[in-house]
Amino acid sequence: MTPGASSTPPATGKNVEVWGGVECTVNRIEDRYVDQIELCGHASRLADLDLLAGLGIKALRYPVLWERIAPGELADADWSHSDQSLNKLRELGVTPIAGLVHHGSGPRHTSLLDPAFPQKLADFALAVARRYPWIENYTPINEPLTTARFSCLYGHWYPHAHDDNSFVRAVLIQCQAIRAAMRAIRTVNARARLIQTEDLGKTYSTAALDYQATFDNHRRWLTFDLLTGRVDEWHPLWWYLLEAGAERAELEDFLREPCVPDILGVNHYVTSERFLDDRVHLYPADLVGGNGRHEYADVEAVRSLDEGIAGHRGLLREAWTRYELPIAVTEVHLGCTREHQLRWLAEAWDAAVALRVDGADIRAITPWSLFGSFGWKSLLTRDFDAYEPGAFDVRTDPPRPTALARMIGALAKEGRYDHAALDDQGWWRKDSRFMYPRHSLSGKSRAPIVRSRFVHNARPLIVTGVRGTLGSAFRRIALERGLCTYGFDREGLDITNREAVRRALEAVNPWGVVNAAGYVRVDDAESDAEACVRVNADGAAVLAEECDALGIPVLSFSSDLVFDGTAARPYTEDDAVNPLNVYGATKVESETRLSALSNTLVIRTSAFFGPWDSHNFISTTFSALRRNSPVAAAADLIVSPTYVPDLVHNCLDLLIDDERGIWHLANVGEVSWSDFAVKAARAAGLNSDLIRAVPASELGLRARRPSYSVLGSARGSLMPSLDDAIARYLTQSTTADRTSVQLETAPNV
Repeated sequence: MTPGASSTPPATGKNVEVWGGVECTVNRIEDRYVDQIELCGHASRLADLDLLAGLGIKALRYPVLWERIAPGELADADWSHSDQSLNKLRELGVTPIAGLVHHGSGPRHTSLLDPAFPQKLADFALAVARRYPWIENYTPINEPLTTARFSCLYGHWYPHAHDDNSFVRAVLIQCQAIRAAMRAIRTVNARARLIQTEDLGKTYSTAALDYQATFDNHRRWLTFDLLTGRVDEWHPLWWYLLEAGAERAELEDFLREPCVPDILGVNHYVTSERFLDDRVHLYPADLVGGNGRHEYADVEAVRSLDEGIAGHRGLLREAWTRYELPIAVTEVHLGCTREHQLRWLAEAWDAAVALRVDGADIRAITPWSLFGSFGWKSLLTRDFDAYEPGAFDVRTDPPRPTALARMIGALAKEGRYDHAALDDQGWWRKDSRFMYPRHSLSGKSRAPIVRSRFVHNARPLIVTGVRGTLGSAFRRIALERGLCTYGFDREGLDITNREAVRRALEAVNPWGVVNAAGYVRVDDAESDAEACVRVNADGAAVLAEECDALGIPVLSFSSDLVFDGTAARPYTEDDAVNPLNVYGATKVESETRLSALSNTLVIRTSAFFGPWDSHNFISTTFSALRRNSPVAAAADLIVSPTYVPDLVHNCLDLLIDDERGIWHLANVGEVSWSDFAVKAARAAGLNSDLIRAVPASELGLRARRPSYSVLGSARGSLMPSLDDAIARYLTQSTTADRTSVQLETAPNV
């Protein structure tokens, strides 16, 4: 079935289809090609398509990319991957939307400024159509205007030009190539349809830059205006295009022979709307540019404007009013924590459904980057290991479905989805979003909104042990993420008291529980085993059992101290446990009892350090070094330190994803305690010569420690590197409130 092909039925949520998309950019930076399909591993995982079909999506934007198939001569094309994948999709009943160029410039023998580019792409498109005559939906070039900007106006991508003439030439060549490609395809399949995508944003500005914002807001439509034959002498950009090197004849050619998209594909990101500010003294130099007439900062509107952003609903309405052509939202993705990813998709879905109810022909939304993406935070210019997960997380093998996958499946099959994470708004709708000087377009400054901490009646997450290092961090970060929490300290809830636990769960009715309560004094446990067992094993089991009876998921914690240190490589979740001390033994007992339940996620972790408490190893080391006091640290105990904010963020994502079982979370890297101290001290500019590397036997530790307790993971390595974590610790700890966090806790239960 052709996606969106039927006439518009009565408007309901179920009438909006759910498509999908695989981030597939193959673009060129100087002489290097960056291939997202290779980076995410999809190139070698045909079984991925079964995962996507299982979501219930109607159609899939899928790469049949020129640079991958025919990087040299077309006669030498390698169709093997496309043959396998497209035939598999056909068997699975998922309609492909074939993308031929995605933020690319073609093989090495051409470029966006090559006059022969349109014919060369048309030749490739014809070959695709002949090989797959059953494919009816095509996007010959994704986001031509955006690609032209990044390649020929800003110079980020090949051919790295920085001028209006190159930009205009690249836009025209790509639009000519789209038309030529569709003509060629339709000689084979007259039913072939053009689903033309473009990033749709909007520009706002201070009064002095209104002329530039007006220009940008005309320019954003240029791809669609050219293809629909709207660029005539009355068009606001007509004279700009001529002055930038466009020939009158080639513009008039689009008037005579347009290539009207069958569906307009609108891609919209939270940063697509921009704010231009001529008050450059308010901004760091790296945010300031200009147009030859004014210097100005170009920043995300969401981070500056009191009025916020138009978002999907506002911009889709503009597109429908302007063209009255069928529309699909062809990319919905947000690189953020899980609940905000869900909220962004929910906002796009709600906008599509609402506009369809109002009479706009909105055909579909497309959750994008289903296997995540790499390097987009730097616009694909560096940091290609910086990964943003999507519906599936490829850091596990096979790719692991996240909560987004469940949401996509529910929308596709039922037209609705519910989760407590959706009880609050996305960060882009809150006053905490501001990073730059606030500005009101109306000229009237607005007082900061005083909001309730939580959305009324938001379903809460219980956090126990809320006064401790881990519990307070969960409370702090959950609040930042808009997750309502209900915190219990030791006096508020005794987790070993079954009746008290039962009353608390019934009173609060949480969607999940984080058990951060625990006996953590490893050496004291050697002489206080009964108390350690009571809290770490009995209490953890009581809480989990009562939650299990109510179907409430529980996140609990274990330790690297469940291992004996005899391994020669990082321990994974499946390795045998053999604790050397009482504390480790209580964690093993807890794991055993919780593993009999169906609702528990147990995180093994180790060696905390973080910016919000003064008692962790790095904080106490730094305090001593600042006093010029020596520090003794074990040189023969090798660990994997864990940055608490990284731990908490990943734990919350896994909890929202409804993960179960045991998972290891520690920052990537192994180090002795003494080397850890030296590494951190040097990064902070402190005197590392004061650090003495000594055997653990000289430290007076009563509990035996494993000589090697580094944590790895067979389930998926989710945490950043230790070096990266130390750098962020140093940045955050200089600004963090180091006093005790003021937390609201529940009354005694």
